[in-house]
Amino acid sequence: MSALVRDPGLQPERTRLAWRRTTLAFTVAAVLAVRQVVRDGSVTAGDVVAFALSTAVWLGFLAVAHRRIRAMALRRPPGAMPFAEAAVATVCTLALAGFAIAIVW
Repeated sequence: MSALVRDPGLQPERTRLAWRRTTLAFTVAAVLAVRQVVRDGSVTAGDVVAFALSTAVWLGFLAVAHRRIRAMALRRPPGAMPFAEAAVATVCTLALAGFAIAIVW
């Protein structure tokens, strides 16, 4: 009796596309934060720190997303996302939201 092999269909492709869309949205949010800092004209030290941290968080999220997209392209079927990568992506998302609030405030 042969073992049943799960056919993932287009699910891996949809997930890769979702990671790309999320990365694009994350990039747009980071660019809007930069625009907000530059647009005011009165740049404070807090704005610069929030901008620098936003950039670092964006780069961290970009690294996690790229790693996940690559891992999904190489493995059939793709494995579950490691907890550490999921935690980093979550922390980056929450941190960017916090830094955006700090910049707008």
